Amino acid sequence: MSFLITLIAALFVFSAVIAIHEFGHFTVAKLCGIQVNEFSIGMGPAIWKKIHKGTQYSLRALPVGGYVALEGEESPESQQAEAAREDPALENPIPPEQRTGKSLNEAPVWQRMLVMAAGAFMNFVLGFVVLLILILAQEGPITSKTIYAIQDGALCGQTGLQAGDEVVAVNGRRCFVANDMIYELVRTEQYRADFTVKRNGQTVELPDVQFDTWQDEDGQTHMSLGFTVYGIEKTPLSVLKEAGNSVLYYGRIVFTSLLDLLKGRESINNLSGPVGIVSAIGQAASYGWKDLLQLLVLITINLGIFNLLPFPALDGGKVVFLLIEGITGHAVPEKLQGGLTVAAFALLFGLMLFATYNDIVRLVTGAM
Repeated sequence: MSFLITLIAALFVFSAVIAIHEFGHFTVAKLCGIQVNEFSIGMGPAIWKKIHKGTQYSLRALPVGGYVALEGEESPESQQAEAAREDPALENPIPPEQRTGKSLNEAPVWQRMLVMAAGAFMNFVLGFVVLLILILAQEGPITSKTIYAIQDGALCGQTGLQAGDEVVAVNGRRCFVANDMIYELVRTEQYRADFTVKRNGQTVELPDVQFDTWQDEDGQTHMSLGFTVYGIEKTPLSVLKEAGNSVLYYGRIVFTSLLDLLKGRESINNLSGPVGIVSAIGQAASYGWKDLLQLLVLITINLGIFNLLPFPALDGGKVVFLLIEGITGHAVPEKLQGGLTVAAFALLFGLMLFATYNDIVRLVTGAM
């Protein structure tokens, strides 16, 4: 039963984040008058398809992934669609009179940049919408960053914090939501941190605020916050603000994790691939729909940020190529683009294999 739940939950999460990503490319391409030959949900053989206004909409057998085939794009799906148009022997169901859009290569540079960035943008939109749902479903008020009370004898009160302080930053990192504060405190290794707070209308720096600790039955040491915070009444404005700031919070988690990996603070052996992600989805689903949606938010924002990285195989890399074209007036040579993209794909594929190997080792050893 747990396997079935994991499978359904994983298909739901992957389908949602990929479909919304491709929908972003599709929508902006349509708005820019670019010919979209196909919009597909899933991969493999088509089990349903329909032509509408010059675009074939498909639902395919493998419910993982999806794609948008644009006229003139250098993707396998787009090239297959164009080959079908030019070769009568191949299936090309879209009537010529419905192909009214222009080729991607004929569109202005700024339009092509918008098309490439739109997928990641829609991943952020999905995260925002899901966060709205979670905040509205949350019992009680929104958690604020303003301290309501310090527990009697708490070390944090003895070393600087006071009731009424609004936490602005922890260790120099601005706190957008209460979770930002918790995240930074969890990252501290010495159970102490530098705080910036607003106190009586003034910005006050509190260096070296310390926290009490406690040990569990396994001897693991944990931090005790030692304070409580105010709640914020739910209004349309406060809910929208909390959802927007929470998108920034999840984005910070992704960036911080990436920087920790590059700086060596986190071992590359902790990198997770598809197996690890599916395992995490199954675990979240077992806790309940709210936990599953929270993980969906993290995954969709992660996908959005990752796709915007200036890496040749990603949307961000394509934006960089287009930016160079816009500045110089000359496109980056196709051979150079192709070579860099192939090399980047090889690197990403190798990284995915390594991460999958890590996942399997953790699964076998029971560490997952």
